[in-house]
Amino acid sequence: VLVHGRKAVGILIESGARPDGTLWMAVGIGINLAHAPQDVERPATAFAEHMAVPPPAPIDALKVLASSFERWRAAWEREGFGPIAAAWTSYAHGLGQPCEARLPNQTHRGVAEGLDADGALRLRLDDGAVLRITAGDVFFGEA
Repeated sequence: VLVHGRKAVGILIESGARPDGTLWMAVGIGINLAHAPQDVERPATAFAEHMAVPPPAPIDALKVLASSFERWRAAWEREGFGPIAAAWTSYAHGLGQPCEARLPNQTHRGVAEGLDADGALRLRLDDGAVLRITAGDVFFGEA
């Protein structure tokens, strides 16, 4: 999540299947409320830098985040992924611009086109092919 072009929130999602076939997902979210790391690859910021009042306490931010997360989780259960993809697309930075996807063993550059029905990022490569990015570090804008 970017604030004025600088990273304020990082999101990490891991998923897999148990031996019995049931699926699991873990979501980790780091929010720079009061301070931002300085020694990072991309510029970072903290919400405190953009607020006229002190940032919320971590527990208060967690309450807001948990409530919002549950609303989106319930919407996904009721309506499928479509509303989530539409909302993400309406706020996404960098669509139609250069994008770099760093995967464990390779890096791909192209133009970010949006999400497919499964939530994979559609990356249009220079040769016209569309690559589905389902995991990796993705950098929007000037790649």
